[in-house]
Amino acid sequence: MSDGATTGERSGFRRVILKISGEGFASEGRQGITMASVVDLAEQIAGAARSGVQIVVVPGGGNILRGAQFTAGSTAIQPATAHYMGMLATVINGLALQDALESLGMETRLASAIRMENVAEPYIRRRIDRHLQKGRIVIVAGGTGRPFVTTDTAAAQAALEFHADVFLKATKVDGVFSDDPVRNPHAVLFGHLTYDEYLAQNLRVLDKEAVTKCGEHQMPILVFNFRKRGNIERAVRGEPVGTRIGSPRQGATPAVS
Repeated sequence: MSDGATTGERSGFRRVILKISGEGFASEGRQGITMASVVDLAEQIAGAARSGVQIVVVPGGGNILRGAQFTAGSTAIQPATAHYMGMLATVINGLALQDALESLGMETRLASAIRMENVAEPYIRRRIDRHLQKGRIVIVAGGTGRPFVTTDTAAAQAALEFHADVFLKATKVDGVFSDDPVRNPHAVLFGHLTYDEYLAQNLRVLDKEAVTKCGEHQMPILVFNFRKRGNIERAVRGEPVGTRIGSPRQGATPAVS
């Protein structure tokens, strides 16, 4: 439990890992950083933190660049280099989110798995854990600090490392669908999936390695739409939103609209 000051009612969870895709830092369909989008994210995260939950935010970097775009059809940039470039993009997003959160009066720390002490603290597990206990929001950027690992997997590893209650995956769709809902209007939104069901159906909202890691340690996952105002706070409170991926206590069922 946090020993820092909090306000509002107690959250449904004690500690959460919140993975936010890079698209959350830009206007829909745009690249780069849109501060209105960053402020919107910050307001939702701040509202959730004020309920008493300890939050680690893991930002993606796809709004700035994706490593794959530099290696497709070209050998000028090596794949490992492209992955490092993507990790640096997550630090840029982390800096923007940190300032936006602090403008709202939230005490925040930015840690990077790639050492760059001029702008971020090094990723030290005990230090981050202490920040959380003090009620600070911690942004963990730089992925795992190693190439060929997605930020989804980095967030899953953080959920396990910091003993989170749930891994929250904030994305641009309402949850996990049977097919791409943008291309297929008849795609079914699942309310619940087991880890094995997700992997067997070759679904793509979350990286397979991230789901496998969570499944091995029974870490529950919640996939939801961050673009719907208030969904981050609802997810943190444990309200029914998006798609839950977890234990096989129940099968995959369509979500109630």
